[in-house]
Amino acid sequence: MTKVPRRVCAIVPAYKVTNHIVEVVKELIDKVDHVFVVDDACPQQSGALLQPHFPAGHPSVTVLRLPENQGVGGAVMAGYRLAAERGYEVLVKVDGDGQMDPAYIPALVEPILSGDADYTKGNRFFDPVTLASMPLARLIGNAGLSFLSKLSTGHWHVMDPTNGYTAIHASVLPWVHLERVEKRYFFETDLLFRLGIVNAIVLDIPMPARYGDEVSNLHIGQALFDFAGKHLVRTVKRIFYSYFLRGFSLASVFLLTALPLLAFALLFGAYEWHRSIATGIPATAGSIMLAALPGLVGIQLVLSFFSLDMANAPSKPLWVLLAGRKRRAWPDRLDSPASVASTQAG
Repeated sequence: MTKVPRRVCAIVPAYKVTNHIVEVVKELIDKVDHVFVVDDACPQQSGALLQPHFPAGHPSVTVLRLPENQGVGGAVMAGYRLAAERGYEVLVKVDGDGQMDPAYIPALVEPILSGDADYTKGNRFFDPVTLASMPLARLIGNAGLSFLSKLSTGHWHVMDPTNGYTAIHASVLPWVHLERVEKRYFFETDLLFRLGIVNAIVLDIPMPARYGDEVSNLHIGQALFDFAGKHLVRTVKRIFYSYFLRGFSLASVFLLTALPLLAFALLFGAYEWHRSIATGIPATAGSIMLAALPGLVGIQLVLSFFSLDMANAPSKPLWVLLAGRKRRAWPDRLDSPASVASTQAG
């Protein structure tokens, strides 16, 4: 397959991937203009392993060595910063464990270059036949994480949020505040949340996963519990930002009306239930209806809110809106890649 046109690079976080990293980079250099490998203070020296294969001066490979382990999210953000400063337009994130087939890079990049998206990501749930290759635990866990991600990010059409095979336009990066993105495994969902806040367009790209002898450090079942609180916080933030801070719509009215109705139904119903238990006198039909009716109306209004929320999608990519304007400057507090210890092979 021919190399993707224009200035496209790959970001490869490297941590305990010495069994795969060399082959991954060899596959990538034929598909993109440049490969940035981010050695996340790997105890196995993943970055050093590349030196004999891609020595200093190699035109297509740069190895960035972080002095301290940042987590996969921190490593990817460091790679994003360096690639953006080098002037690359589309940044493709590829794991170093060999799970991601480089043949799908054009499918990820094309919607961005054509002005249809700001961010693209793989979706292993698109074809039910290919799901047979996914371990059952991952399948169930990813389905649960996908639902939570829809609530917290507002990207209701997006599935498979933990899929790390992604591409993003460099012009969008300053608007998502990379310094605030989670540094560990939640970073993919956190990035989707921040893209939603700035009305960036995200597209799913159907693709199967390749499973071999690699060992994933992310345990999906545990992630469901660990991530639940993070999803809740981001759901509240997203709704507040989108429907009350930056705008006000019919969806805002629905939610403002629903919350007091539901609160009244819950509190009054609990009071009547406790009173009937304490006195032994059953609640009257009027009391039951007074608790049930506001609750039913409140639930209907919440469903109406989410119906409007699902339909509330941007129509034009953020990077297209920014085209022709001066690129937003990086925040002063954002560490420059130049301040990060690095070893370059190109």
